[in-house]
Amino acid sequence: MVVTTAVLSECTVVDTDRVPTEFHPELRRIARFAPRQPVTARTVPLIRALTRLQGLRDPDDVEVLTLASGVGVRLYRPVGAQGPGPALLWIHGGGYVIGRAVQDEALCRRFASVLGATVASVDYRLAPEYPYPTPVEDCYSALTWLAGLPAVDPKRVAIGGASAGGGLAAALAFVARDRGEVPVAAQLLVYPMLDDRSADRTDVDDSGHRLWSQSSNRFGWDAYLGDADRNVAVPARRKDLHELPPAWMGVGTLDLFHDEDLAYAGRLNAAGVPCEVEVVPGAFHGFDALAAKAQVSQSFFDSQCGMLLRAFEPAAA
Repeated sequence: MVVTTAVLSECTVVDTDRVPTEFHPELRRIARFAPRQPVTARTVPLIRALTRLQGLRDPDDVEVLTLASGVGVRLYRPVGAQGPGPALLWIHGGGYVIGRAVQDEALCRRFASVLGATVASVDYRLAPEYPYPTPVEDCYSALTWLAGLPAVDPKRVAIGGASAGGGLAAALAFVARDRGEVPVAAQLLVYPMLDDRSADRTDVDDSGHRLWSQSSNRFGWDAYLGDADRNVAVPARRKDLHELPPAWMGVGTLDLFHDEDLAYAGRLNAAGVPCEVEVVPGAFHGFDALAAKAQVSQSFFDSQCGMLLRAFEPAAA
């Protein structure tokens, strides 16, 4: 199989010498053209300007809302749903410094259709203008709002995101656990940005990295964290992982986040939190967005939906 599944039972230490450096056959061509370091302090203003061109016209099937908290949300409702049903709060990526909810329009539509779930994609405020904890609090505001919708079963609400969005989903899981207002059913962590310490590693072979580099990683984390207590703000630095929601973790072997993601998945399982893991050989960061039609990307998405569908199953009476 192209994608391998594993459930880690203890903290994982990754030997980088064993990680294959060849691109997956379906990704080799696109890897030739994918940028290695698109996000820097200089490029952020330009990227933000370009992303503002997205979503100038809102489709009829998307509800674009501003919550009482001031947070923007794009809402996708499943066709033909009856009664309170499951929901997914989706958090976009962008290294904490770029990105908008509209960039994942097609993905959120797919989630709503396949899962039969209401999907809310949150436009959290970005660093460095709005460092931690503002982005997490924006996501929490959207989560409590989503759980309170008449069409949503508050016991079947999942959270998820990709890259920095996955990091925010992991951080949000701690907030939801500690505040006890929304019983999050699952956390979907798609190659999440979890550990600021990865930017300082000197043993990383970056020849296969695309879309996100160590220097981009350092810039993103510094912008997001500001003067925050990193032991609280950074998910991988948190000590107590008990009673977090069940998780799904997916990452490619050529992703900068590969090692930190597997280590975090191992810690979740060691803390008694079930965590399914999908490791994609030869895949780089964001591969599924650049090669959405490739079979390897389809399988990656199907695995995510499989976990969420199981998490959304109503509890036995």
